[in-house]
Amino acid sequence: MASEQPMPERDAAVTEAARTAGWSHRHRDVSGGWLRPTVFGAVDGLVTNASLIAGVGAGGVSHHAVVLTGLAGLVAGAFSMGTGEYVSVTNQNELVHAEVAVERSMHARFPAAEQAELAETFRGYGADVETAARMADAVSRDPETALRFHTREELGVDHQALPSAVLAAGASLIAFSLGALLPLLPYLLGLHSLFTSLVIAAVALAAGGMLVGRITGRPLLRSGARQLALGAVAIAVTFAIGHFVGSASA
Repeated sequence: MASEQPMPERDAAVTEAARTAGWSHRHRDVSGGWLRPTVFGAVDGLVTNASLIAGVGAGGVSHHAVVLTGLAGLVAGAFSMGTGEYVSVTNQNELVHAEVAVERSMHARFPAAEQAELAETFRGYGADVETAARMADAVSRDPETALRFHTREELGVDHQALPSAVLAAGASLIAFSLGALLPLLPYLLGLHSLFTSLVIAAVALAAGGMLVGRITGRPLLRSGARQLALGAVAIAVTFAIGHFVGSASA
C-alpha cells in the first residue's frame, strides 16, 4: 500500500492543479494607497474648476478673468489637496503606530494574557479548545508575528503595510491638477467658449466614472452616470449663482 503524500506536497499539488484550471488569488489594491487620493483628486479638480469657470463665465466676466480664475483654482486646489492628503495619511499612520506601541507593551508585560486572548480569537473562528491553544502557542513563539496578528484583529490594519503619505499626496496633487486643467483647456487654447468647457467636463466626468467602475468592478454605465450627475449638480448651482450675481451687478 502506497504511503500517503505529505501535507505540504499535497497542498502544493492541489494549488497547482487549481491554477491550471484558472484559479487565481490576486486581488485589487484595497489599502487606499493610491486609488482613493487619485480618484478623489481628479474628480475634485474637475468639478471644482468646472464649477468655478461656469460661475464666473455665467457672471459675464472677461475671458482673461476666466483663465485667471481657472489657473488660480488649479494651483491652489492642487497644493491644498496634496497637503491635506499628506497630513491626513501621516496622522492616521502615527495613530496606528501609537496603538501598536500600546499593544507591544501589553505583549511584553502580560504575555500569558495576550496568548490567552489569541486562543480565544481562534476559538471564535471555530477551532476547538485544544487546537486553539496549540495555534496560539505557535503564533506567540514569534513576538513580531503575534503582534502583527493582534493588530490586524484589534485595529483592522497591518502596521507593516501602511499607505505612504508621500504617494497619497503626490497622487492627489497630480490628479487634481489634471482634472482641473480639462475644463480650462478651451480658454488656454484660445477657444473662449463656456459651452465647450462644460462639454469637456461632462465627458471627463462620465469617462472618469466609468474608469473607476472598471477598476472597482461596478457597472460602467452606472458609475459614469453617477459621477456625471453629481458633478452636474455642483456645476449647475455655481452657474446659477454666477448668472444671478452677474445680472444683479449689470
